[in-house]
Amino acid sequence: MKDGRYHDARLSGQQALAADSTHPDALHLMGMLSLQAKQYDEAIEWISLSIRQEPKPAYLISLGTALLQSGRHEDALKAFDKAVQLKPDDAASWRRLGDALVDVGRPADGVLCLKHALSLDPQNRGEAERCGILLHRLGRFEDALHCFDLCDQLCPDRASTLYMRGRCLLDLKRVDEGLSLCQRAHALNPADAEISNAIGLAFQSLGQHGKAVEAFDKAIGSRSNFVEALNNKAISLGHFRRWEEAIQLLDRALGLSPSYMPALANKAIYLSALHRFDEAFEVYGRIRTIDPKNGDAGWNLAVLHLLTGNFIDGWQAAEARWQSQARSRTYPNFSEPRWRGEEPIKGKTVLVYADEGLGDTIQFARYLPMIVARGARVILVVEGAARPLLASLPGLCECLPKPLARPVVFDFHCPMSSLPLIFRTRLDTIPSGLSYLPPLPQNRVNAWQDRLAPRKQMRIGLAWSGSPHHVNDHNRSIPLGAFLPLLDAGATFVSLQKDPRPADKAILTERGDILDLTDGFSDLVETGALISCLDLVITVDTSIAHLAGSLGKPTWILLPYTPDYRWLLDRDDSPWYPTVRLFRQDRDCDYISVLDRVRTALTDLVPRLRQA
Repeated sequence: MKDGRYHDARLSGQQALAADSTHPDALHLMGMLSLQAKQYDEAIEWISLSIRQEPKPAYLISLGTALLQSGRHEDALKAFDKAVQLKPDDAASWRRLGDALVDVGRPADGVLCLKHALSLDPQNRGEAERCGILLHRLGRFEDALHCFDLCDQLCPDRASTLYMRGRCLLDLKRVDEGLSLCQRAHALNPADAEISNAIGLAFQSLGQHGKAVEAFDKAIGSRSNFVEALNNKAISLGHFRRWEEAIQLLDRALGLSPSYMPALANKAIYLSALHRFDEAFEVYGRIRTIDPKNGDAGWNLAVLHLLTGNFIDGWQAAEARWQSQARSRTYPNFSEPRWRGEEPIKGKTVLVYADEGLGDTIQFARYLPMIVARGARVILVVEGAARPLLASLPGLCECLPKPLARPVVFDFHCPMSSLPLIFRTRLDTIPSGLSYLPPLPQNRVNAWQDRLAPRKQMRIGLAWSGSPHHVNDHNRSIPLGAFLPLLDAGATFVSLQKDPRPADKAILTERGDILDLTDGFSDLVETGALISCLDLVITVDTSIAHLAGSLGKPTWILLPYTPDYRWLLDRDDSPWYPTVRLFRQDRDCDYISVLDRVRTALTDLVPRLRQA
């Protein structure tokens, strides 16, 4: 049927049928010739006639192929399924049924058939590879890895197999193993852009963004229109705050693929980082037009509204976070209805669930008395460390730790971070940031007073880093060494830093001018009790900032150029916490100049307090 022999084959078929009009092979041949000519109805008719004469599995597979190509998907599946029933030990029949199920949008069922085909023909490397690729596409990385391991056993040290094994391991967060395999694949095929891109992703996961950029450059050098690699390189450039260069790369990617969502999302983020907010809003508008249900983009848009002071649109837009699978997975799937502020709750029980971090929990605890004021009983569910601090809030009937360990009876549930929307919070209606937390136990405050040295000078608490796992940690955390010039201010400095990083721990150990009592921190009440014994807290943007601010302690917060939304822009005070003073980075994104300003302010403050 190839090389111009189509007409000869058709003539042979016609001659065979002239001699025997029911000859099954001749009927099947005529059907396959019609299928090759894309005459689907005629092909289906011929092949159906051959099956009536002799229902061979091969004929049924041919019929299923013709039906599939003609768009008759359900009929095609029936034909493939019948072929499997006639010869259940035939790997090819199971393989074709699996392919068909994938083609009609049932990939999970297709995988089952392909895996069964592989079990019938375990030496078929091509089948193992196809099955692995499909499993990887479905996000079943462990199963995909098993298939590619089999491929490697059947034919060791092929670049394509090493690469796919590496990708599976990267997706399983086994980054070191995945990187090693991808590097072996690259040594065998250095021109493969996909392999270089995977190596770059591995280095990104390890936080080695310089090496990641080099790998992405190789990928782009091999394939100049590699949209994913252009976007990935932009991400690593963004880590170095090379936002202008990153935007140029993203524009290049969007020129090739205008609707490529990751590039649009990153461009909006980097425009925001440069404070080009009007352009960022425009990009978010494009994203929402293309993908209205994109929860991550919706959340980022909300953050931008809130950062720029537009609370009315910001709180409403923030509800898009529930369209993000990553965020929705952190919130329990309650069967009870959600309270959105419109339903009457007098005499009802409302379960308020802390759905963000400790800082947000402290910040939004101010809204709980407002729910109680509507006549509701309130159950609060929070991280264990916050429970002792908030359990005695007025009006709470219960305060439980996350995750819930037992059934709880309530009428409505509500995410804690939705309370600002429910109470229609604007800049001028933020509930007071003072005196909304319950008083700290005086005996615990007295215990810290006894542990501190007798007060001879001002006491200043320091917190210089947040969680290393926070997505923005590289912008908000500062090495302790950068704080050392503050220590000559003539004050007693006290560490509030729980679990300092190794380099910072070494400084604390070497120096005697920072008192470190954090081994006594068991929960936020202990931390708060120590803060109550201080005169000032100097901190980066972590939960310590919220705790100190909510306790009414003078608190100086060091902020990156583009801070978290709650600190707004272009002001040195906070409407959330009246005793807070903000020290912001300039556009150079350098904390050295910020700490110079803090040192100058301390030099002015300490003598005045000493005189007072």
